[in-house]
Amino acid sequence: MKVLIMSVTAGQGHNSTAKAMSAYLTDNGCDVRILDTLRYINTFLGLTVDKGYLFLSSKAKLAYKSAYRLAEKRKKSELEISPSALTVRMAALKIKKYVDNYNPDVIICTHVFAGVFIDILKHDYDLKAKSIGILTDFAFHPYWEDGVELDFVVVPDKILMYQALQKGFEENQVLPFGIPINPRFENKISKQEARRKLALDENKTTILVMGGSMGYGNIGKTLESIDKIDADFQVINVCGNNKRTKEKIDKMEFSKTVLNLGFTDNIDELMDAADLIVSKPGGLTTSEALAKGLPMVIVNPIPGQEERNTEFLLNNGCAMQVTNTLGIEEIIYIMLNNKGKLELMKNNALAIAHKDSTKKICNFALDLCSGK
Repeated sequence: MKVLIMSVTAGQGHNSTAKAMSAYLTDNGCDVRILDTLRYINTFLGLTVDKGYLFLSSKAKLAYKSAYRLAEKRKKSELEISPSALTVRMAALKIKKYVDNYNPDVIICTHVFAGVFIDILKHDYDLKAKSIGILTDFAFHPYWEDGVELDFVVVPDKILMYQALQKGFEENQVLPFGIPINPRFENKISKQEARRKLALDENKTTILVMGGSMGYGNIGKTLESIDKIDADFQVINVCGNNKRTKEKIDKMEFSKTVLNLGFTDNIDELMDAADLIVSKPGGLTTSEALAKGLPMVIVNPIPGQEERNTEFLLNNGCAMQVTNTLGIEEIIYIMLNNKGKLELMKNNALAIAHKDSTKKICNFALDLCSGK
């Protein structure tokens, strides 16, 4: 069985999702290719989208927020003959050549742009491969209404069924399997064991601070604020690929124990060690935290999709959000001094978690081609 996974580099969530599914499918005997869709169409285009996303989401948030809101308000394009529609169709033709050469049985799209291209191929060229779109955030991106001809769309939870129907999908197209995460997050070790492996105090309350793969936000300032809280706890901080921030924090002095890490591939164990997580609400990080039953303190959400993720988490009782009038010190103080609330948030997280999301999606794809 051949599987083509079409991703887009704009942050790392879409690629991480693609890699998780690729590993599972490969282990089950599939021939799998991951295609960085926009870079394949045009290297400059791919780099522009990636760097542009990183710039807008970190340095020009207001502009990004305005653009996202305009996209949310747009109407579905009815295959109009416009310069933009023609450009997208020309790009889709290049994707068609790749698909024709590889001849996959299933195409999985981890980004809405990839989904739009496959939608065009299904509409215009009667694409034979089965197609599955995957949401990597807890809301539908504005352009998913241009992907309704895909055979299926995977959503983070059944709660999103209403949104799916509003976008134009039929109920039988919607698969509430969750966002694909590494299968390692299905398993859990005790807090004491996880802390012991990290050379931390086994019995001390532990807070995990994460800034995403690029270490967004003023992490140093966040840690200084947390360090002032009058409570006994220790901190794990993850700077991701932001080496400058890692070096800066290494030189800082704190009254509490702070384990400061750069890029690491054992996030599952760090989450096992923690009692709560302070993080921006990226789709993948959020899914991993839910799988571990970790209450979240939301900081620095990127406008657009991460604001929608924030709404989802707050409305489902899994998180509290830092605002201009409710600081991180107060939120953490409230959470640490209200064990009942912390336990309730943990249970709410587990209630909407999908630990086996990758397995479910990949097995569905396997069954799709075996005629089950």
